[in-house]
Amino acid sequence: MTSFSKIDYRYENSQLDLSRHSDLTILPADYAMFTDLYQLTMAACYTGEGLEDKTASFELFVRRLPHDFGYLIAMGLAQALDYLQKFHFSQDHIQALKATGIFDHAPESFWGLLADARFSGDVWAVAEGTAVFANEPLLRVEAPLWQAQLVETYLLNTLNYQTLIATRAARLRDIAGKEAIILEFGSRRAFSPQASLWAARAALASGLNATSNVLAALQLGEKPSGTMAHALVMALTATEGTEEEAFTAFHRYFPGAPLLIDTYDTVAAAHKLSEKVKAGEMHLAGVRLDSGELVSLSKKVRSLLGDVSIFASGDLDEWEIQRLISEGAEIDGYGVGTRLVTGTPVNGVYKLVDIDGIPVMKESEGKFTYPGRKQIFRTFTGGKVKAERLGLMTEKVIESQGIEEKALLQLVMKQGKTVQAPESLAQIRQRTAASVTSLSPETRQLNKPISMTVEISSELEKLTKATRKKASC
Repeated sequence: MTSFSKIDYRYENSQLDLSRHSDLTILPADYAMFTDLYQLTMAACYTGEGLEDKTASFELFVRRLPHDFGYLIAMGLAQALDYLQKFHFSQDHIQALKATGIFDHAPESFWGLLADARFSGDVWAVAEGTAVFANEPLLRVEAPLWQAQLVETYLLNTLNYQTLIATRAARLRDIAGKEAIILEFGSRRAFSPQASLWAARAALASGLNATSNVLAALQLGEKPSGTMAHALVMALTATEGTEEEAFTAFHRYFPGAPLLIDTYDTVAAAHKLSEKVKAGEMHLAGVRLDSGELVSLSKKVRSLLGDVSIFASGDLDEWEIQRLISEGAEIDGYGVGTRLVTGTPVNGVYKLVDIDGIPVMKESEGKFTYPGRKQIFRTFTGGKVKAERLGLMTEKVIESQGIEEKALLQLVMKQGKTVQAPESLAQIRQRTAASVTSLSPETRQLNKPISMTVEISSELEKLTKATRKKASC
């Protein structure tokens, strides 16, 4: 085996001018290169073996939900489709790959394949904002094998992350209630500038009111929202004399923005603001508390400021908000950041389920997959989810009086072209709310939720047994 230290990294010494990439910004023109090396080496191998154009079906799903999650909210499809539509390799990309030396023994036809590359496959997916469970495909790609293989990395990246954020945001909204204002403050803690934009989108699409990220908000056609930082209070207090004068100065320019009142003494600040409000010197829109024991502080602030909105922030998540509510905190809105955009990942996987019409499956311990192209069948009664069935695409929706069954995976891309109009955030937000409401309280609860039992159809069971038997021969 060749040691890593002896691998010939000729790319470092190539004469290609790639300085435009020194900032590591992902540009649409470079989408195809955002992939793991083994996707490319496998594609080259497929080409050499004459398999590259065999129709392959890959499904993206999670084997297990994250700890203490009863469901997931699917998100990220819009960015996935945009990526697939812009998928191509430039001559610069091809020359850079050749310069690595890794592909010296790859068939020459591989380079021709990349030069003409455009995604030409079909995509089936559940709509963004839909609740899904373990082993249910969020998305399926049906395309020439080499294409379906190459797109894995990007699809997993965007769907895994946005699905995590969407699920957390939906849980936050479910716990805080419909009336609470919840703002997304996660840009400084998200794992990259790109992630912060995706986090803002997923959060807004799943029920949060606004984001503090100006670029994300404006690109999404939304209005950014925020308050102020301790730095302003400290800077103006130091230069203009008092915290009260700092509040007055900021309020002069932004009269509708809440004031951050916990830089020094929260209760004392609230008392001084109360005197200004009572004297008619200030119409206060709201105040923000970012530290301290929020239950007792919010009650004291409420007693001083009456109906003025009280906004809380500072490492909040759904469990902390649930605690605040249960203990009677006087809080009208929340800013959530770190714990929304980080945390336990959604461990989605992307697995081959059919190649050239032949069902395939994985039987590794703990990593079993079901064979064949599948469909999710969801049964509703009175608007509530009552049953869940994972079957084959060839199966039909069961029609019965008083029972409504729906097939969740829909064709969203045909031969590389989208077949549905893009959805607005408002549409996805409504679907998210309806999806969560349709679930049982046991599935929605934060502590030890009980996820839906997904029934495996008799047809899928038969195919699984037949595929296993064939593989063992």
